[in-house]
Amino acid sequence: MIELIVKGALSYAIGSIVGSLLIGKLRGIDIRTVGSGNAGATNMLRAQGKALALAVLVIDVVKGWIATYLIAAWHIPGIAEINAWGTTVCGLAVIIGHVYPVWYGFRGGKGVATFLGAVLGVSPMLVLVAAVVWLVMTILLGYVGLASMVAAAAVGATIVVGTLSQRTPLCAFGIFAPLLIIYTHRGNIARMREGKESRARRIWLFGTRRGQS
Repeated sequence: MIELIVKGALSYAIGSIVGSLLIGKLRGIDIRTVGSGNAGATNMLRAQGKALALAVLVIDVVKGWIATYLIAAWHIPGIAEINAWGTTVCGLAVIIGHVYPVWYGFRGGKGVATFLGAVLGVSPMLVLVAAVVWLVMTILLGYVGLASMVAAAAVGATIVVGTLSQRTPLCAFGIFAPLLIIYTHRGNIARMREGKESRARRIWLFGTRRGQS
């Protein structure tokens, strides 16, 4: 149990290193005060351009991967029951760290890129599932936030279906991580219900800066 607490705390600390806030601070801005106010790569794209947005995306994805692929792999030999929960604990902790970063007043981003990195540490094939679903939803409906939620749910369903018969702890990650992503997009949900959510035009996918996530 102590091992899981240490792993979780370390993953949370790494998750609290939010790419957009780190880079924004180096440039003398707080990304949470411009554009949509979201501390993520999409808002950085609108505010500062593609290069910095890519840097933010890389930071946020890599920290998720570090949590589930590297930190979760550390274990105490012979305690299989505890070790099996490592990926779930680390994956959830790193996303929570991004959403509620201790280094930035507990005001972070929505966790999509970090979720993607955590999923990459579990299985690269799951990233493909997320990418395909996100792209299809964005092209068909134009709502980036909705596409992110549906993609996360698709990944979660794939994990649960693939592990349910074995009753592995990874099912918990497949259930709670997408729920956390949906929760962080509650503002998007409210705007969609009110008809105020901006849509990303198809051409936005190829370079223009429109839409809101």
